[in-house]
Amino acid sequence: MYGSGILRGMGVTIRHFVTTYLDDLKWGFRRHIPDEAFPIRQGIETRGVYTVEYPEEKLAMFERFRFVPFLVIENHDHPDPARQGKDWCTACGICAKVCPPQCIWIVRSSDPETGRPVTEPENFFIDIDVCMNCGLCAEFCPFDAIKMDHDYELASYDRTSAHIFDKARLSKEFRYWQAIAPTRAQEEADARGGWDHKDVIKQKEKEAKAKAKAEAESTE
Repeated sequence: MYGSGILRGMGVTIRHFVTTYLDDLKWGFRRHIPDEAFPIRQGIETRGVYTVEYPEEKLAMFERFRFVPFLVIENHDHPDPARQGKDWCTACGICAKVCPPQCIWIVRSSDPETGRPVTEPENFFIDIDVCMNCGLCAEFCPFDAIKMDHDYELASYDRTSAHIFDKARLSKEFRYWQAIAPTRAQEEADARGGWDHKDVIKQKEKEAKAKAKAEAESTE
C-alpha cells in the first residue's frame, strides 16, 4: 500500500521516543552517570536514544586518537632531582621540518656564559588553528618527546593569542602520557630500553660499563 513504508518508519521513531522515557524512569532521571548508565547506553543492551548527549556524556578516546601535540617533560617527583621537570625535547628541529603546514616554531636555549646552543628548547610554539593533527611531528621525533594529545575541547573566542600554545602550555609530565596511552607508552619503553629519556638510558649504560670495568680491574 502507498505510504506503508512511511508509517513503519514513523512507528520505529515513536517506539524509540517512548522507550527513551522508559529508560529515563529506569535510571531515575540520572542517565548522565558514567559509572552506571553510560556503559550500558553505549552497549548492545541500550534502549531508546542511541546518541551521546554531549557535553554531559563523553566517549572515551582511543589510545591512537590524535589532536594537538604536547611536549613530554620528566615527572616533577623524578628520583633524580636534576631531572625533575626536565624537557625530553632537545630542540633538534626535526618536528618543525617535517610539519606539513609549518605550524611549529622552536626557540633553542643557549648558555648564558658561553653563548653556545644548549640541547633544550627555550620556548616552543604551535599554532593549533594551523595544526592538521597528522602526528608526523610525534612520529619523527627521535627522543619520543612530542606526543599527540586527547584534549579536543580547545575552542575559545580569542584566536590571536589563546590558539598559539607556548612551551608552558604544551609541556605535560610523562605520567600524563602513560595515563592516556598506557599500551603505546609501554611499547615505546620496551623499544627505547627503559622509561627514561634516551640520553639518560645511554648515560646509565655507560656508567654501568665503567663500573663493571673498574670492578674487573680491581679483581685482577
